[in-house]
Amino acid sequence: MKIAISSDHGGNNLRKEIIALLEELGISYEDFGPKTSDSVDYPDYALPVANGVASGQFDRGILICGTGIGMSITANKVKGVRCALVHDVFSAKATRCHNDSNVLAMGERVIGPGLAREIVQTWLSTDFEGGRHERRINKISEIEAQEQ
Repeated sequence: MKIAISSDHGGNNLRKEIIALLEELGISYEDFGPKTSDSVDYPDYALPVANGVASGQFDRGILICGTGIGMSITANKVKGVRCALVHDVFSAKATRCHNDSNVLAMGERVIGPGLAREIVQTWLSTDFEGGRHERRINKISEIEAQEQ
């Protein structure tokens, strides 16, 4: 599994924590920054991750900002991305089982590093159930196809 990860200035600290977790788990990743703690625009950092996942260059993506909201809105503008904003372990599992989410968004100002690590571990280790959920994912793809 290869992960794309990024944040804005509001998610820098949590991004570093999640990178440490990925290294502990031996999961390959690419860090899209930012390399500064100065204020940056979250769309500039969400888009490379979303595009990388949508193109198949990465299996999944992780995005972090202050709340996770801006990153998730941006990522979900990219065709093929199913970004879930998650701040609890139950939702992390459900969004993989039922929604086959391929990008995870979190907010550093909403959750702490311990919970974030648990969310990421759950999200990375949970498989999509398929079945009736596959039909629903296909409907999302049909909606995306109509928007062209």
